[in-house]
Amino acid sequence: MRVRWLIGGAQGTGVDTAANVFGAAVARAGYYLFGSREYFSNIKGRHSYFNVVISDKVQFSIDSKVDILATFDAETIFQHFDDVTGYLIYDKAQEQTGIDKIRSLEFGIAKRQAAILEKAGLGITVADVIKYLSDKGVKAVPINYGPLMKDIINQLKIDPFVAERARNMICIGASFSLLCSNLDHLSGAIEQIFAGKQKFLELNKLAATAGTNAVTNAYSLKDIKASGRRAQLDGNTISALGKLYGGLRFQSYYPITPASDESTYIETNQLVAVKSEGEKQGVIVVQTEDELAAINSAVGASLTGARSATATSGPGFSLMNEGISWAGMNEVPVLVTYYMRGSPATGLPTRSGQSDLKLALNAGHGEFARIVIASGEHAEIFNDAITAMNLAELCQTPAVHIIEKTLANSYSIMDRESFFTDARIERGKIVYPEDPENYKRFEITPDGVSPRAFLGHAQMYYTGDEHDERGHIAEDPFNRTAMYEKRIKKLKQAENYLTEKQKANIIGTGSTVLLTWGSPKGAIIDAMELLKDDGIDIEMVQVRVFSPYPSELLKKTLAGKKQIVAVENNRNAQGAEIMTEQTGIMPTNYILKWNGRPMARDELADAIKDVVRNNTKMVVLNGGK
Repeated sequence: MRVRWLIGGAQGTGVDTAANVFGAAVARAGYYLFGSREYFSNIKGRHSYFNVVISDKVQFSIDSKVDILATFDAETIFQHFDDVTGYLIYDKAQEQTGIDKIRSLEFGIAKRQAAILEKAGLGITVADVIKYLSDKGVKAVPINYGPLMKDIINQLKIDPFVAERARNMICIGASFSLLCSNLDHLSGAIEQIFAGKQKFLELNKLAATAGTNAVTNAYSLKDIKASGRRAQLDGNTISALGKLYGGLRFQSYYPITPASDESTYIETNQLVAVKSEGEKQGVIVVQTEDELAAINSAVGASLTGARSATATSGPGFSLMNEGISWAGMNEVPVLVTYYMRGSPATGLPTRSGQSDLKLALNAGHGEFARIVIASGEHAEIFNDAITAMNLAELCQTPAVHIIEKTLANSYSIMDRESFFTDARIERGKIVYPEDPENYKRFEITPDGVSPRAFLGHAQMYYTGDEHDERGHIAEDPFNRTAMYEKRIKKLKQAENYLTEKQKANIIGTGSTVLLTWGSPKGAIIDAMELLKDDGIDIEMVQVRVFSPYPSELLKKTLAGKKQIVAVENNRNAQGAEIMTEQTGIMPTNYILKWNGRPMARDELADAIKDVVRNNTKMVVLNGGK
């Protein structure tokens, strides 16, 4: 069972809150969901929306089509009307509004959407949209938002400006009533989210009730008894939880979308443990003046012994490269959580992409061991955060954990078992030297990893220059060769530490392999289920670690395959290019998308059919609004 729902509205009018209330209500009914958030890079006013999939099974992606389009402004209707297949909830008062009057709608989008209506011989008003959809079997659900809000204002004797913030909840009430007859779940979700805010609790409950009374049930979803424990989390939050669970003690950041939410969550919950005598332990969180200070303060904290990390996105990561290189030269364990978004430059700051993979892989000038891990879904983020911090300290080198905006700003309901881990905190070769004056911080060892003492426990020297075992600057060619090799050798330690499952996910069987990394994994898994009805069996190979690269595992897995299809959210298939560099194997086909929107299950399934049946060499996806 899969029901697809989308709500949209102007940024700052409660779209996120509405989606969270709706999701919580669905969860109370026992269903799983996956929700993807899209928004413009401004604070208030431009169009934003949440695309949510509801199912009786765990979901990992959205569809480009939706069963219910829930709107409380005209722009959402015009932008998404060609996506809806079932029901359109809309404000009846806006029926005469024309698409040419929506000034915030981008010109290209307005032109394309108007052309759809004009091709059908219609005008460009909301009423024309209703006619267009009605001819396609979509049912219109008109709601008189204005009169309903007026009744609520009179009933509560509340400021109209404040009351208008609950208009979104009328839309949620109507949406939930279409789906489910047990409205107690919606009431419970509102009480949960607005707990302690009595005025807003009462306001939103009344608005939701007004919405439920305005429509009749259509889908008749019955409650499902949920077994075990579940969590509803977004990517930013689950990364923060992974770091906290994994022993993080210092986090630095400079505000940037979409990375900031992780750090602010850690800051809100930085007291994370209680000693037996009642003293709380926690994490120091520092908002620095820029990204240079962020990476350098994280490195400094690590030198003192703190388990240390920072979080940033593309432009900030670019500024961190010198600090990462310094950490590589001085064998400092530090984790950089890299929230990847549209690029280059400022690019698409609130949209997603995978075009920075090679930057992450080569972060910091020079050759030295770097750990690079890329998560493909929410449960992996939690475990990968712990693994990345462990590897940084076991190998004494920088680690980069890639999380795309697609995952950061989407949420899902997961079984607790899918992300809970028995992983231990592993800190590597930490020592407290008995002879601190003769301690060799960079001692050459068989595995390339030196015994590590913290600042204040031994005499040691750190510079940005090449150095000898004590840390003194040295340009001797034999020493240079030995130290260079020592730093590179650490990657073998990382390779030995990782299990095959941590290196790559291999799901399904078939002569056609979809080679991917990061967020396309979710759309692939859901599409595989869809393609079974067409008799198409495919295998997914998701690379999870790019440094050290699992060359032998990929060679073994891809041997003898008829088609190797690179599926990525960038133009050049960078993940596949790295595979070719490391293994000599080249893809036979490509399914690529780089418009800043996530891959949807249905568009990917159509592309896979095209590749399998017609051997189409390249399919470029462009779905999303």
